[in-house]
Amino acid sequence: MSAPTAEGTRHAPLTRADDDLLLHLLSLNTAGPLEGTPTGEVRLWEAQLAYAEAARALGFTVEWHGTCAAEELTDEQVPAAVRSAIAHDAEFLRVQPSLVLRLGPKLPRQSTVMFNVHMDTVAGRQPVRLDGQTFYGRGAIDAKGPAVALLAGVRAAADADPRIGTEIGVLIQVVSGEEGGAMGVCGTRPLVERGYTGRLNIFCEPTRGRLLTRSTAAMTARVQVDGDDAIDDAPAAGHNATVLLGHLAGHLARTLPARAGSGQVCVAGLQTGPLHNKVYGSGQLLLNLSYGSAAEAADLEKALHEEVRRGLADFKGRCAGSPLLAKTAADGPLITRVDWLKRRLPTLDAHDSWAEELLTERVGLPRWPADLPAFTCDAIWTGHLPGVFTAVLGPGDLEANHAHAEGEFAERAELEAFAGDVAELLTAFAATAHTELL
Repeated sequence: MSAPTAEGTRHAPLTRADDDLLLHLLSLNTAGPLEGTPTGEVRLWEAQLAYAEAARALGFTVEWHGTCAAEELTDEQVPAAVRSAIAHDAEFLRVQPSLVLRLGPKLPRQSTVMFNVHMDTVAGRQPVRLDGQTFYGRGAIDAKGPAVALLAGVRAAADADPRIGTEIGVLIQVVSGEEGGAMGVCGTRPLVERGYTGRLNIFCEPTRGRLLTRSTAAMTARVQVDGDDAIDDAPAAGHNATVLLGHLAGHLARTLPARAGSGQVCVAGLQTGPLHNKVYGSGQLLLNLSYGSAAEAADLEKALHEEVRRGLADFKGRCAGSPLLAKTAADGPLITRVDWLKRRLPTLDAHDSWAEELLTERVGLPRWPADLPAFTCDAIWTGHLPGVFTAVLGPGDLEANHAHAEGEFAERAELEAFAGDVAELLTAFAATAHTELL
């Protein structure tokens, strides 16, 4: 199954075929349309077909391979950017397929482990190479490297225990739509709704091999000002959205973090206009607000509206006497509104004594530190399912391995350690799953 390395960490080795598969996947541009990639250059179909072919050698069959329908993406949880892309780009969904692979017969969920890995990447091409024991390329650690290591781990488990693929089923979701702010609504969410889940659901993201049972979600607010423009010769005749939004940005940055609970407040883009000889009466301020629970989300949503009102009142008190800004100060509440580009997404906070004992005691996975913030990923879509356990687990570190940045890489040793964890997880599940059913 898996063997110890010199450092004492179990591993399942990558083969030459695994190396070739990873280098091939890295060579394919799989950044989705929300990353600004022209639709003709998105090669997710090709990447998933190559992955499926490699999985067939292990006994996997293709359970499902297709795209989400636009009719599935009309609710409030779907980010505005996704809804807009669907409305304006007929190819948007067609170039973002997802794949479901199954090892073994269709078995009850209690006898199935599901792994989710995303094949799409952020934008930005970089040279692909294997330099000694290090793989370089966009997606090396997030998440094409983990995807290939996952197959190596399943192979090692099946070689060690004949119940893997017979009495114990394995599902692999290979999804699109994880990056670019799509939040998994056109990839993972539809697969979960179709029932492609297991008793254990493992989302393969970089965690340094630590078991992460939490995942935040985020909502995006837009503070919009719709006022009158003015020329530079009469700047007081219009509404100055630049000054008003700038004031609100500072106010929200000072006041909202204290009301964010376990989440983060990101005061993001402020846009009015590019010219020097015009007063812009309209513009927008974007904020991205993360949260760890639905209750936190509701409190933070309420807090934002309250602080915008307070910020407008403060602006009026400060600027009502200003010849330049009096009109803006007086009309601020009338020309300012808040709308939501994304909100009310679920979160993950998993608790299951049987599963946690299996993974931490029997498999020996270290836990994600309780004082370290979680991050957002597609694991949010299985957190609400009854009778299942979801966790995030994978090799490497988003920052240290330069995910989403230049020079992204994955070390062979960390990929093989993750493969070893997958093998140990599956064999431990096979050995103990029947006791849960008694």
